[in-house]
Amino acid sequence: MSIETLIGQYGLAAVFLGAGIEGETMVLAGGLFAHEGMISLPGAMIAAAAGSFVADQGFFAAGRRFRSHRWVQRAQGKPAFAKALDTLERHPISFIFAFRFLYGLRTVSPIAIGTSHVPTRTFLWINAVAAAVWGALFTALGYVFGTGIAELLGRYRPHGRQWLWVAGAAVALGLAFGAFRWWRRRAA
Repeated sequence: MSIETLIGQYGLAAVFLGAGIEGETMVLAGGLFAHEGMISLPGAMIAAAAGSFVADQGFFAAGRRFRSHRWVQRAQGKPAFAKALDTLERHPISFIFAFRFLYGLRTVSPIAIGTSHVPTRTFLWINAVAAAVWGALFTALGYVFGTGIAELLGRYRPHGRQWLWVAGAAVALGLAFGAFRWWRRRAA
């Protein structure tokens, strides 16, 4: 089975999961896959928006349900959490819309919002609109800059089983980057 077939079959699921777990990198990759014709651009945008929306709704629900749990209490002690709550109190609607675009606040913000007095319905609608904008924007960036990336990759076109090594290296780099970001957030 070729890498194109794998991406064609599972690419949208990977974009969905990547948008919820890792964020921008996988969504940009979804745009690149769409540029290369492996998945559809609208499908990649929808998968990115849905993955982001579902993950943020889950973090919001966790913050709301487990406010007094030690896991949330530990998160509340971090500077990013305090910064998120402070900004949320001053500009609630703007912050709910923009937090996914702010580096370092993407995961902690929906938890912080869940611990606040923001109504669930308000978060749901603003989160849906923001996820749609974010998913479309970052997928489109991957699609637009796909020409340059494809040109760089075009100089090295792996054949046969070499695709597995290239795909494995890309996944390993993505996991390493995600682990590094997770570690940095935990240390902050």
